[in-house]
Amino acid sequence: MKKVILPFAIVFLTVTSCVSKKKYLELEQKYNNTRGNLQKTVLEKEALEAKFAKIEKRVDNYNEKINALKSDNVSLKDENDMKLDMIGNVAVISNKTRERMNETLVKVDPILLAKAKTLKDSLNLAVSYNLKKSVNTLDLKDSDDINIDIDQTVVMISVSDKLLFNTASYRVKRGAYNLLERLSEIIKSEPSMDVMIEGHTDSRTIHTAVLEDNWDLSVKRATSIVRLLENKYNIEGSRLIASGRGSSLPLAENTSSENRAKNRRTRIVILPNLDKFFALLSSDEALNKQ
Repeated sequence: MKKVILPFAIVFLTVTSCVSKKKYLELEQKYNNTRGNLQKTVLEKEALEAKFAKIEKRVDNYNEKINALKSDNVSLKDENDMKLDMIGNVAVISNKTRERMNETLVKVDPILLAKAKTLKDSLNLAVSYNLKKSVNTLDLKDSDDINIDIDQTVVMISVSDKLLFNTASYRVKRGAYNLLERLSEIIKSEPSMDVMIEGHTDSRTIHTAVLEDNWDLSVKRATSIVRLLENKYNIEGSRLIASGRGSSLPLAENTSSENRAKNRRTRIVILPNLDKFFALLSSDEALNKQ
């Protein structure tokens, strides 16, 4: 009986050993396959990461190009806004000024607006409307020797020379300082405007040790007013223009003392810088709405 059992046990152990080795080999193969798959996955992951990095770089480049185009577009728009419209062969207003002009024209009397047939007509109408609204000159209309006229795009204030100067002199009378102070307030009321001071004389000739002729006198008188406006009343020199017209632009024929007195005058011409003028009005209206 023992002899029978022994061989059977040997056979069983042998079979068992063979089965375990086979499973081991199978497990080992699976392990190797899994490790291979893992390495393959790692490589694929690295490849995908590299591709993703390239895609991200391309996206960043595209974004940079888009932002650059946006910036260029803004610059082009700003440049276009500053391009000037043309009246004849003369550039006068930018596109932004045209927009602000149109905003002003909405407030103008429709009857007056209907008479504006051209861009120049519309511009003059808008500026005239704003000048009359912005510049308060009523307090100066108390003298026969002062004449105020708002003509289209300019304000012209003519002052008889007898209020400002002695005969044949270009030194401003001290008695004229109050008047100049009031004029300076008008000029300061609209910072966007430049101011030209014109000296005018009658036709009688003059020649002294310091004056060559009427041209010289008219220039010196205009310069004297400009100096006072800048130095005493603190108006920026960059806004002031001194101009001598001599006797070249008389208001009346120089045939009588009365007419010659009319021709001896200093004219203050207030000239709006249109872009600044409309921009200032726009900002003022915005502040008033707050």
